[in-house]
Amino acid sequence: MTVKPSQNHRISTRLLQLKTAPTTPTTSSPWNTRLRELANQSLFTEALSVYREMLSFGASPNAFTFPFALKSCASLSLPFVGSQLHCHVIRSGCDLEPFVLTSLISMYCKCALIDSARKVFDENTQSMKLSVCYNALLSGYVLNLRYCDAFLLFGKMRELGVEINAVTMLGLIPACARPGYFWLGKFMHCCCVKSGLVVDLSVANCLVTMYMKCGSVDYGRRLFNEIPEKGLITWNAMISGYAQNGLASHVLELYREMKTCGVFPDAVTFVGVLSSVAHLGARSVGCEVEQQIAANGFGRNPFLSNALINMYSRCGNLKKAHAIFDRMPVKSVVSWTAIIGGYGMHGQGEVAVQLFDEMIRIGVRPDSTAFVSVLSACSHAGLSDKGSNYFAAMEKKYGLQPGPEHYSCMVDLLGRAGQLNEAWELIKSMRVKPDGAVWGALLGACKIHKNVELAEIAFEKVIGLEPTNIGYYVLLSNLYSEAKNLEGVSRVRVMMRERNLKKDPGCSYVELKGRVHLFLAGDTTHYQTVEIYKMLDELENLFEELGVSNRIDREKRSEEKHSTGMAMHSEKLAIAFGLLNTSPGTEIVVIKNLRICGDCHLFMKMVSKIVDRQFVVRDATRFHHFKNGFCSCKDYW
Repeated sequence: MTVKPSQNHRISTRLLQLKTAPTTPTTSSPWNTRLRELANQSLFTEALSVYREMLSFGASPNAFTFPFALKSCASLSLPFVGSQLHCHVIRSGCDLEPFVLTSLISMYCKCALIDSARKVFDENTQSMKLSVCYNALLSGYVLNLRYCDAFLLFGKMRELGVEINAVTMLGLIPACARPGYFWLGKFMHCCCVKSGLVVDLSVANCLVTMYMKCGSVDYGRRLFNEIPEKGLITWNAMISGYAQNGLASHVLELYREMKTCGVFPDAVTFVGVLSSVAHLGARSVGCEVEQQIAANGFGRNPFLSNALINMYSRCGNLKKAHAIFDRMPVKSVVSWTAIIGGYGMHGQGEVAVQLFDEMIRIGVRPDSTAFVSVLSACSHAGLSDKGSNYFAAMEKKYGLQPGPEHYSCMVDLLGRAGQLNEAWELIKSMRVKPDGAVWGALLGACKIHKNVELAEIAFEKVIGLEPTNIGYYVLLSNLYSEAKNLEGVSRVRVMMRERNLKKDPGCSYVELKGRVHLFLAGDTTHYQTVEIYKMLDELENLFEELGVSNRIDREKRSEEKHSTGMAMHSEKLAIAFGLLNTSPGTEIVVIKNLRICGDCHLFMKMVSKIVDRQFVVRDATRFHHFKNGFCSCKDYW
């Protein structure tokens, strides 16, 4: 946090007053007052200096002294100093004072000495009767990831009849937001209801957060609806939860409802909203949110600036994203990663690489996430050598162990370049277990280069890890179809039926005058359906005259058109709608939920040339900028 000069002056002046205030060497009260004020201002080093001065003046610390001194030790993570203070506590006879006991337990917990904290708790019979001591140790167990110990202690607390309060629940409920602990979360909710603690707003907020982190959105929303007076934290818990669970449209609906209720958003609210805007690609909504951020005084918040860079990149406005990046006074590695990822997503790998090199040149150390962004950018742009050099530098130069996400980028990079054997060898040499993304990248590369044998190996591996991911079945089925292997196609379809898997319907949408127009594959529900299909027919006839359709496998198109409506894919309908409703020269942005197919990719290129328009299509993996018959991906997608 940056402190203004005037604030620095006030703090320095106050600190000087505190240090030079007259004291009586044998009286502890003035020292305790100074200690409290320093600790409350987070001036922990100064607080410990005052404590040492206190001892040197001969003043005796008491039960009002130690909590602030111990808090300072815990905040600075000074276990040795903390253990010395513990000796002072025992020598002064304050070891049975509730607040001193609690402070000792908290200090050891925060210094990662959880067993010492438990020893303090067990050796004082007084602590076993006090809720505050139990709460301190419970929070310490959760902080140190000792969840089983925390719940065993909670059970003992209930067994002995020690009062359970809101602080107890606030310490335990977050531990339930982990895989396999959801049943405990429901149990804690029941305890809150029985004890009447669910009416405490902070407990209710904590429960909502827990349900959303567990992916139990319906439970979270039901509890949210039952809260009579919702504070900002309540709204943020629900908005962030929806965003984390990929329910972007729900986020925007709730955000509008929040404003209607007169609750003013803060930075946390805006981060959740911006991530959802980015997911949806709703550019006009994102512009409105940016204006609200500025109006609320958050324009220079670095977290929101990073979120805005990501949002504009994912909404197709890379120029605006870079402008926000340029005006940031301090650019962290997160900021650099956001803009590098944006250029990579848009197929401008060369620019992404330049930015990555510039980041290193000015002394910003890349982390694992930054390497994922630049490796992905290299993959999309076909920069094999550059990507391989970065991958090698991760461990040799920066001491970063590559994870599955880095290997998946490298497999994708090598595979797209046709180096399937090298990709296969890389997987076999991995120090970590390959995940679904790694095998999926190999399967995708096999699809591009029509390597059925290796694709079958990758498919067996990937469905063993992600058996319900429909995309992998579709990839193999399409590869079999291109290889005229009807038996293989049939086998994949049988597997899908047996596992009750259905291909996700393709959908695309265009934003026009603040309204989103959604199209499904073969859609006939839009009010301009007749005009849209008429335009598509005219374009298809024009392609026939130009001989473009001969470049596409007619037999495949006929088969796909009959079974899936391929000639009416959603992105074609969205483009036709955009052409009908925008003036010449206007850029048309389309957001699609699935990967664009070869037929539609060729369609976009040719239409962009015929009508002299630029189309920006964001599919499931990246952006495609179509202009004058060319695509930014250079047909390398």
